[in-house]
Parts: sequence; structure tokens; C-alpha cells
Amino acid sequence: MKRYGIGQSVPRFEDSRLLRGRGRFQDDRNLPGQSYGVVLRSPHAHARIVSIDTAAARAAPGVLAVYTGEDYAADGLGMPKATLPRKRPDGSPMFAPQRPALVVDRVRYVGDPVAFVVADSLAEAKDAAELIAIDYEPRSAVTDTAAAASSGAAPVWDECPDNISNIVEKGNKSATEAAFARAVRTIKRRYVITRVHAQYMETRGALGVYDEGDERYTLYTDCQYPHRVRNMLCSTVFRIPESKMRVVSGDIGGAFGSKGWQYVEHRLVLWAARKLQRPVKWTCERSEAVLADEHGRDSVGEIELGLDGDNKFVGLRLHLIGNIGAYVGSDRNLLVPSMMIGTAVGVYDIPSAYALVTGVLSNTSPTAPYRGAGRPEAIYLIERLIDDTARELNVDPLELRRRNMIPANAMPYQNALGCYYDCGDFLANMDMALAAADYAGFPARREQSRARGMLRGISVANAIEQAASPAQSEFAEIRFDTSGSVQLLMGTKNQGQGHETTFKQILHERLGLDPGDVHFTDGDTDQVAFGMGTNGSRSTVVGGSAIYLAAEKIIEKGRRIAGHMLESAATDIEFAHGRFLVAGTDRAVSLKQVAAAAFVPARLPLGFDGGLYESATYAPSKDTYPNGCHVCEVEVDPETGDVAVVNYVIVDDVGTVINPLTLKGQIVGGIAQGLGQILMERVVYDDTGQLVTASFMDYAMPRADVFSHITVKSNPVPTKLNPLGAKGAGEAGCVGSLPSIMNAVMNALEPVGVRQLDMPATSDRVWKAIRSVAKENGK
Repeated sequence: MKRYGIGQSVPRFEDSRLLRGRGRFQDDRNLPGQSYGVVLRSPHAHARIVSIDTAAARAAPGVLAVYTGEDYAADGLGMPKATLPRKRPDGSPMFAPQRPALVVDRVRYVGDPVAFVVADSLAEAKDAAELIAIDYEPRSAVTDTAAAASSGAAPVWDECPDNISNIVEKGNKSATEAAFARAVRTIKRRYVITRVHAQYMETRGALGVYDEGDERYTLYTDCQYPHRVRNMLCSTVFRIPESKMRVVSGDIGGAFGSKGWQYVEHRLVLWAARKLQRPVKWTCERSEAVLADEHGRDSVGEIELGLDGDNKFVGLRLHLIGNIGAYVGSDRNLLVPSMMIGTAVGVYDIPSAYALVTGVLSNTSPTAPYRGAGRPEAIYLIERLIDDTARELNVDPLELRRRNMIPANAMPYQNALGCYYDCGDFLANMDMALAAADYAGFPARREQSRARGMLRGISVANAIEQAASPAQSEFAEIRFDTSGSVQLLMGTKNQGQGHETTFKQILHERLGLDPGDVHFTDGDTDQVAFGMGTNGSRSTVVGGSAIYLAAEKIIEKGRRIAGHMLESAATDIEFAHGRFLVAGTDRAVSLKQVAAAAFVPARLPLGFDGGLYESATYAPSKDTYPNGCHVCEVEVDPETGDVAVVNYVIVDDVGTVINPLTLKGQIVGGIAQGLGQILMERVVYDDTGQLVTASFMDYAMPRADVFSHITVKSNPVPTKLNPLGAKGAGEAGCVGSLPSIMNAVMNALEPVGVRQLDMPATSDRVWKAIRSVAKENGK
């Protein structure tokens, strides 16, 4: 039998059907008699709704209904809310305004949903939406993160005049103040981390069904957490038992965190389906996506490093202002960046640290997790500051890092912001990456570039991230049938990562099953008993460990059945490579034979429970900490400001590598998203709050021609915190790519005197920075 186990570069099993057009994505689902929904969205960033006239729209051809926020409220439907314990600076409870499905009185960002039109066809629904007459009274708006937190900013909510929703503190403030008092020198910088949009290949969608006979809802949607979406809809919106709702997510064309939880359109299609007794389908238009979706990142950090006379780090202070947007619709709007700021000290031995995160409201779309979910921001801040510190002190940035890096023999290590690094060899990561990138040969390459009139830069960024939170458990079920084939049911949700392949490999490793005998199922709350979904690089760590434990139960039960079949004590039965063997003999039965016998009472021990199906729910005891080193090399054209990435190397420690092929795909994909944010991507609002980057005409996306060869190497140090030794890999590439690319750009610009530049490093911004310095120097 061909080996498919852990560590093998197995091509993805799901690719065969996807490449042949056999996938089932959200828009592939259509039901008899379905109608079509369109959301009418606010054109204003902040305005009072004086009146809404829907008469003409209701009378339009093909229109089945036009719903407003008053209709929603009249039906007594609820709104999700945040539950994380947070406070404001004065100690009072956080201000966390809930997100209405349809706004009643005031819109608070461009794209805020105001009305929902349902018609027999999509064209008729669109036409009718244009007939709705709304009288708006515009108000002042604020969209800029720093401006929203400043004194005198226009309040997004009258009840919160300073726009501060909440604060989060980590570390020891007094110890950090004392460390800075002893520091010989301090370096302080301010870095802007821009707002971005996930821009997945498949825009969001939802199809709602209501069965009057069963009094039961079904939601087909492309979400990452089907069970949590069901729970939220049932407990807080419709207030019904979870048994009265099914949520189904099929293939998903990208998510990256932005399709995580419950969007307002989920509520609308289900509500309308019940009222109309017809399925209701909503599909987000590409031109609507940036208006309709939650965004990522968007923060401003002031970070300060204290050093002693030997350039050892003694303390770190950070104040990060995070833009929440206009609403706090659920806990996910509070996760970034405050939940992941603990890695802001990076892989360095910094004895004292204090971080204050201030979440501010603004007249923008709410922000939520986007690939990395706060970890790229944390590493961006510390790695940029280290480079700037080395530049100001005129020391080698590599030497500064080596001097302060946590050594492997210091593990386990509790950092000053509370994170527990159980294992890792950070110095080995860096040494491997430097060798692979030919760091020593860089001066010669820089000279070659200079001779051609180009600027060349290189950077090293060490990354670490907090992954696979112990706050969330995960479920796996292994279900044999009478023929010996298997169903593997998972509570995680694949959206392009290759879960089917990875999980079948783990199952093959434990039970020796041929992947062709295994049917993989996820994303259906009627078939899968439980699940927390996919986020935070947790699927392999937590979901894979649940498979491991369920497989152990299968082996234990199978050993007893095999012992009965072989007329031997269960304690004498060994299991390996899909066979149960009587120790010291050649008498054996296969797992398939045992599975078949499990359903025949006459072949089982007396009183033995028949069937062969086991499940497990696994919750880790602690977070894991994937880590690695990125080396990026760029070339900048000073005449145009164009930045070209010419080489990229990453050495990653994600613990046990299940599949090197899919791992490389995940890492390269993460690097691509980091590169996009640094070089071109940015959600931009103008001074009036209008979104000016709502389409690909204005929102730039990276293409193949902006990439170089990417070398991916592994330095796995398996963790002992879970049965697989895995740490998580889905976001690793993105966490380190932001600082590595930006620092390389800054290194290239250093010879011409550019010391300050924030992302994105677009050609016009780089060109202006070069010209500004030249003008100051009289050139």
C-alpha cells in the first residue's frame, strides 16, 4: 500500500474534483422556487434617517417584500452581542454597540444595511431597491484611527463621546516603568498598520430555507464556524432550540478569517424565508464586498524599547490604538489586536513589558480577524523597532537580535506579556535562513545593484505567533460501516487549506486506512455533532488531535473484538499498519475485518456493544507558538519608487509537519497576503467617510509578477502540548512577512536618507519619500 502518513508530501485529494469543476461552492446551490434578496446600503458614513418610503419598491414588478429595521424589530428578533469582559479607561463597562440587521435611525458607515428587498429575480430585486426613497440628514464622520481617538473627534455614538469602546492591558506596568527608569537609552517609534480586505476569490453568500412542517430553518452559507453560527442565530436572534436549525457550508473559495461568524445577511435570508415561505438567496456582488464585509488590521502603535549599556533589552512599552469600526456585533470584533498582543516582545528576552490596547469606534466597517489576527501586527511592531534601534545606535541588526534572543536552553519560557513558549530554537531558525538566503553575499549584490542605479535592501525578521487557543475544543468522529469503509466527520471547516488531505493522512498514520476508503465530511451541523470551526491556525493542532484520540478509541475497541475473533486475550493483541495481531504469532485480522464483525452480534463477545464508531473532543491545555525566520531582499528603483522583491527565504517551526506540500502552500499564501499589504493593498476612506477603494480599479492586489522565488524550509521542534506535536501553520507566512518586506524596503532606502515610511510602500509613496529627503538636503 502506498504510504500516505504523517510527513509525506501527498497531493491534495480534493483538487481532483475542484479542478474538474465538481466543487459545490455557495453560489452553486439553488433550490426550487427560490427568490432573490438585495441589501440596500447607506451611501453616507454618518447620517440620521429622517424617513424611508418603500411604497414604489413594494409595487415594482416581481417584488415579494421590502423589509426595514422597523419590520425586523416588530417581529421581535434579537441581535448578537459581545460577551468578552472589557472595560473603559475609567473602569466602567465597555461600550459595545450591537450591530442591527437593518438600521432604523442612524447609519454609521458607508455600507450600513438599511433595507432588504426580495423578488422573483435578482434583476427585479435590484431595480426595486433603487426605488426606495430615503431622506438622510448627514452628520460629521471620523474614519481615521488616530483621529477617532483624539480629543474633539466627531462621536460615532452620542453615548460614547470619546469613541473609546474598551481598553486591554497586558504585562506589569510598574515593573516596566522601573525598567525604563534604569535604561541607559530608549528608542521610541510610531508605526501605522493599514486597513485591508480579505478579497477572497468567492464573495460571501447565504441561502435561507424554512420548513413550515418541521418548523425548522436551514442556512446554506460560506462560513468558517457552522456550529457557532447556528448557536448564535438560535440563542440570540430567533431564540429557538438549536435542533430547529441546520447550517451547511460546502466548498469555500477563501475566507482568511473574514467569513468567520454570523453576518447580518444570514439573519435576513432566514427571516425572509420564514415570512415568504420560499427559499431566499443573497449573493454579495464583487463591487459590494468591501462595503458589506468586515475588514482587517487598522491600528496605530507607539512602541518603545529600553536598553542597557550593553544593548541588552530591559523593557518594552506599547500603546496600540485599534480601529473597531462602527459596531461590536460579537466577540470577534474585539479579538484584534488585543487578544494576540502578547507576542509583541517577539522571540527576545525582554524582562519587563507593558502593553495597552485602546479599541476605538469609527464610521467604518467593523474590523475582525484577518489572516494572523493580531499576530502580524505584534511582530511588525517589534521587528521594525529593532531595525530602527540598530540604525539609530549604529549597530548590526543581526548582532542586536542575537544578543537578545531567547536561547533554546531557556525553554519553556514565559514572556513578560504572559505568553508561555514551551519549545523552539529561534537562533537555529535564523542561522538556517541566513545561510539559505546567502546573507553573507548581500554586500556584493548591493554593489551590483548600485552600479545599475538601483537601491538594494535586505532584512531579517523573527516571527512567533500564538495559535490553537485552549479556549476552544474540537470534535472528530470516525464512523465505520459494515463494509469496512469509513466516514471521517470533523468540526473544523475547510476553506482551501487541504483539510481533507491532512486529516486523512493522520487517520492513515494511526489506523493504516487507505484514503480512498475514507469519506470526509465537514461543515454540516446535522451530520457533525459539534465543532468550533477553523480559525487561529488550530485545525491540525486541535482537530487533528481529536482524530488521534478517536483513533485510539477505535484501536482499543477493535482490540477486544479482534481478541474474540482470534480466540486470544485482548491484552495479547497488538495493532499496527491496519492489522490486529496476536503477539508473537502470525495470526491476524485486518481492521476492515474487525469492522465488519463489529456489526454481527454473533461474532462479538457476550454483552459487547456492537458497531465501530468513536468520537473524541480535544481541548489543548495551552496555546502553541509556531515561529520562524524570514529573510527578504528587495530592489528599489529610485527614479520611479518601484519596489521589486528579488528573493525570499523562510525557515519555519510549525512543530510536526503533517504534509510538507500543503504546508508550503499555506506559507507561500500567507507571504503573498503580507506582501500585498506592504506593497499595495489598503482600504481607504476619504475625509467625508466615503470608501474610495471599493473595487479592483482602486484596491491593488498582488499578481505573480510581483513575487520572487520563495524558499521554504522547516526546522521543526515538536511540542509536547498535544498528541501530534503540531503547532499550527495556516498563518505562519503572514505573521513574519509584513516586517520582513517593510524592513527590506527601509534598508534599501537607508543610503538615500529615508528614515520614515509607513505601509503600503507603493511606488508613488517611495518616490515621494526619496524626493522629500533630497529636497531637504538641497539636491
